[in-house]
Amino acid sequence: MLFELLNDNGTDKKIFMLALVLLPFLLAFAALKLGRDILPKDHGKADVADGMQSAGKPTGGGVIFVTVFTLVCALLIPMNTERIIYLCAVYLSMLSGFFDDSAKVPWGRVKKGLLDLVIAVGVAYTYCHFNGSDLHIALLDKTFTLPQWLYVILGAALVWGSINVTNCSDGVDGLCGSLSIISIGTAALLVHTLSPDGSFTMMLCVMILCLLAYLWYNANPSRLLMGDAGSRALGVLIAAAMMKTGSPILFLPVCVMLIIDGGASLLKISCIKFLHMKGFMKNITTPIHDHLKKNKKWSAPQVVFRLAIVQLVVNAALLAALIF
Repeated sequence: MLFELLNDNGTDKKIFMLALVLLPFLLAFAALKLGRDILPKDHGKADVADGMQSAGKPTGGGVIFVTVFTLVCALLIPMNTERIIYLCAVYLSMLSGFFDDSAKVPWGRVKKGLLDLVIAVGVAYTYCHFNGSDLHIALLDKTFTLPQWLYVILGAALVWGSINVTNCSDGVDGLCGSLSIISIGTAALLVHTLSPDGSFTMMLCVMILCLLAYLWYNANPSRLLMGDAGSRALGVLIAAAMMKTGSPILFLPVCVMLIIDGGASLLKISCIKFLHMKGFMKNITTPIHDHLKKNKKWSAPQVVFRLAIVQLVVNAALLAALIF
C-alpha cells in the first residue's frame, strides 16, 4: 500500500495530507473532463418537470468519480477488512447503477431493488460483525444492545432506503451532489467525534473532494450527470457513515432533505401500487424537487440553494447540540 510506503520513507505528515486533499479533486476533475464524452447519453424524462433538458447529456459520471474515490482510498488511506468491504459495496453499487445507465432498456424496479437489498444486507452485516449491535441514541445519550439479527435487518433497511432516496433526489442539476456533500461532511464530523475512526473519516473527505470536482461540471446548466452510477454509490456510503457514528438514527436529521425529496417518491409509489391508494398525494408531484419546479415555479438553482440551506441549518443545529 502506498500509504505504508510513504510512512516507511518518513514522508512529512503535512505533505501527505496536502496530497490527500489535492489528489482526489484533481484526479476526479481531469478524469471527468477526459472521460465524459465516452459516457452513455441520457434519454431524458418526458414525465417530469424539464425532464427533456437532460436528453443527450453524458450520464453515468459516477463511474468516473467513484472509481477515483476507490483508487485514492485504496492507495492513500490505511485499510482493514471492514473498510475494504465498504469500498467494495460502494463500487458494486456504482457498477449496478452504471449498467442501468448504459442499458438500452432501463432495468426494472424489482431487479434494482433486489441488487440494492443484497448490497444493503452485506453492509449491515459487515458493520455488525466488526462493531457489535449497540444502538446509541446520541441526543438522549442512551445505548441499547439489539440482537444481532435485528440490527442487521434494521441496518439493511437503512442502507436500502439511503440508496433509493439519494437516487430519487438526482433530478436537478447540482442537487444530489450538494445535499450529499452536506450529509457526508456532517457524518464525517460525527464519526470523528462520536466513534473515532480517523481512516474512515478520511474516506468520507475523499468522496467530498471527488463530488466537488463533479459539481464543477454538474452546476446548472450541467454538462454531465452522475446517473444511477453516482447516486446509488453515494447512498451506500452515506448509510455506512451513519452506522459508523454508532447512532444510525441520526440519518433522519443529517439527510432530512434527501429523505423528504426522494422519500416522497418511494412513499407515493408504495401506497399506490401496494395499498391501492390511487388518490394518495395526487396533488403532489414527486420527487419533491419536481413539485417545487412544476407547481411552485422555483428555478433549478432556487431548488438546490434552498434545500441545501435548510439541510445546512438542520445539520448545524445537530452538530451544535452534540459536539459543542
